[in-house]
Amino acid sequence: MIENYDSVDVFVGVDVGKGEHHAVALNRVGKVIFDKALPNDEAKMRAVLQRLKQQGTVLVVVDQPATIGALPIAVAQAEGVLVGYLPGLAMRRIADLHAGEAKTDARDAAIIAQAARTLPHALRSIQLADESVAELSMLCGFDDDILGQMTATSNRIRGLLTQIHPALERVVGPHLDHPAMLDLLQHYPSPAAMKQAGTTRMANRLLKLAPRMGSRLAEEITQALSEQTVVVVGTNAAATVLPRLAEQLAALRRQRSEIAVVVEKLVEAHPLSPVLTSMPGVGVRTAARLLTEVAGKHFETAGHLAAYAGLAPVTRRSGSSIRGEHPSRRGNKILKRAMFLSAFAALRDPISRTYYDRKIAQGKRHNQALIALARRRCDVMFAMLRDGTLYESDYAVAA
Repeated sequence: MIENYDSVDVFVGVDVGKGEHHAVALNRVGKVIFDKALPNDEAKMRAVLQRLKQQGTVLVVVDQPATIGALPIAVAQAEGVLVGYLPGLAMRRIADLHAGEAKTDARDAAIIAQAARTLPHALRSIQLADESVAELSMLCGFDDDILGQMTATSNRIRGLLTQIHPALERVVGPHLDHPAMLDLLQHYPSPAAMKQAGTTRMANRLLKLAPRMGSRLAEEITQALSEQTVVVVGTNAAATVLPRLAEQLAALRRQRSEIAVVVEKLVEAHPLSPVLTSMPGVGVRTAARLLTEVAGKHFETAGHLAAYAGLAPVTRRSGSSIRGEHPSRRGNKILKRAMFLSAFAALRDPISRTYYDRKIAQGKRHNQALIALARRRCDVMFAMLRDGTLYESDYAVAA
């Protein structure tokens, strides 16, 4: 719900776009007072808002508060105008209630403006962005991109090794997350090169970055090389590609480590960091995700937060034939994933483990029990954020 909604005189719906937006402004009685394309330019946006402000309090509602919708929101906030956004799912459902099947920017902007005027409960408030949270959001997005590239590169390396030497892949593949193995592939990129180097030279190479398991890995590689005597077609080409892929994967890992350092500093500097990280299973990366998805948003109850995260079960009942509950497929996917993974990491905590075991004993599968645990932890996190208190387990309270 938008604060001071009752004092709004002009409702502006903005369908954002890359090159230009489209804005439609309505007054209290629904009369159109502005309906034009709006260039993605600060000066022209300010001019339009200043003209509309002459008619009273203005509320600007967009359909995308981030990415291409960031500039209109920033300009509106700089002009002292109320801002809000209409979630995409609500937008599409409201659009179905309007006549016509056309999909144009002007129609979407008009629908947003009408929803802003007549359906205030469908709107979401946009508060002034916390600079650290905005930086975290950008860095976490970049970290996700790097992780995706790492997964693709790692799969490509394993695919090539499986093609030319399956036994070697079974030894090398599981250790591609270790810099020592990537360094070895860059210097000895083919089975023939590894055979020529021998166990001792490979061990010396591996021991520089893997002092504990370097010798063991070298022996396992030598044993795997002895299990295949034929040379598969394409091995020479793979020997050209593998060192480059290993170099790319090593570079991506270095980038992710550098990003993690910056993220950690931002998380530690945020006032909510001690609250979030005091909860079992919440590390720096999870805390960063929770801050980007929860900080600055208002939830009336823990149930609202759980529904936003997609952790609240959906009930379906129709007479006597359909009765039951199923997991929600909606909600914030990023927040749901963070809560799910943190619940999995929290199984080392005695309280979380006891709750998980109880759900398993009730007949729930592993993922169902984890979702139930994440739902319970969501209630705890809501109370912690609401009161600004640290996590306290029953064992700590008893002590």
